[in-house]
Amino acid sequence: MHYPVVIHKDKTSDYGVTVPDLPGCFSAGSTMEETLTNVVEAIECHLEGMLFDGDSIPEAQPIEVHQRDKAYAAGTWALVNVDLSKLASKAKRINITLPERVLALVDEQARREGESRSGLLARAVLDYIGRNKVD
Repeated sequence: MHYPVVIHKDKTSDYGVTVPDLPGCFSAGSTMEETLTNVVEAIECHLEGMLFDGDSIPEAQPIEVHQRDKAYAAGTWALVNVDLSKLASKAKRINITLPERVLALVDEQARREGESRSGLLARAVLDYIGRNKVD
């Protein structure tokens, strides 16, 4: 899943980064590359905490939605990719059977979103469970 992030930098500080779709998720780094690496780790930790608490993973909004927020006006925007299949525990290999056409659609969607097949399927299942969760 791709999350938009907004990066701020003062002349005397490191880069600071905020994830608008995940309130309370922040990170920093001394270089832009380090900042983007660190924010992926921060997002993974944040999402794992949400899953542990039984919360559903929020959908990422387009950057354009967040650009309207004055709090982010002076920031630089980027998209970071988070592989949801790595969250909440170690990965476990499973064997499933899908029609070839369905698998082709999964692979095409994963390619378009820059995700692995496993990451896309994990996100789809978590989204489905979150929508159908009875509180």
